Amino acid sequence: MKLETQFTFVTLLFLAMLMLGTGSFAAEDVKSDYERARWHPIHFKPAIDSATDEQCINCHQEILNRKVREQSPAGVKATDVLAWYQTLTTYEGEQETFHRRHIVTPLAKQLMDMKCTTCHQGNDPREEAIIPPDHDNKNLTLRKSVNPEICLMCHGSNPYQMMGLPSPWSESRSMFQENCLLCHVSIRMTRHQVNFLKAGAIEEAAKKDSDVCYGCHGGRQWYRIPFPYPRHAWSGMAKDLPDWAKDRPTESEPRFQIKTPKAAK
Repeated sequence: MKLETQFTFVTLLFLAMLMLGTGSFAAEDVKSDYERARWHPIHFKPAIDSATDEQCINCHQEILNRKVREQSPAGVKATDVLAWYQTLTTYEGEQETFHRRHIVTPLAKQLMDMKCTTCHQGNDPREEAIIPPDHDNKNLTLRKSVNPEICLMCHGSNPYQMMGLPSPWSESRSMFQENCLLCHVSIRMTRHQVNFLKAGAIEEAAKKDSDVCYGCHGGRQWYRIPFPYPRHAWSGMAKDLPDWAKDRPTESEPRFQIKTPKAAK
């Protein structure tokens, strides 16, 4: 038996034994045994698709309890400087940690509905590497428990060239009365239809402050490229698509789509 086949067989056997012995999730079952915990079925497909925040936080409470340093190793106090995410008008309060900024800050609660599984879809303890390596397999994200494209959706660059702006929004915003909706009232009207955002709240907040839009569309940029958003059809949408939009999908990834309850028969 080849090494990779033997290794895969042993791994699957171990997972099967765990699933038989721990079909239901209980934190007390695994908190005292790290190896048992990281191989628990809740960390893998398909169980992770139905995992709740309560189940995740049961073991990972520290992500919400952590606080930023009161001062840096160089002696700079957090209260004396602005972090990069605080520079827009939409952020309120003191500096916060990464997870808290996406879950419990006022802005997160107002505009987002992010769950643990929005970003975390489980990871292989073998770092998702296969033996032997297969570089043609694009489904594996080596050494990453979060697909970077999830971050890119809200932290890409501002695609001002595609929108026909003369310069980045930070420079040209005064030409458009500091109002993204000046154009987007009639252009690409179907927006934010995903289950990790509060579409109605975003639209209402954007009427008062354009930083609500710019915050995710370039204002808190992590990447040099924009995210290729799906082109959800809207009323009056032009039939002739621009070249940059011809290969775009017309729907969001299935797990991000908003599920509408079926009518009772």
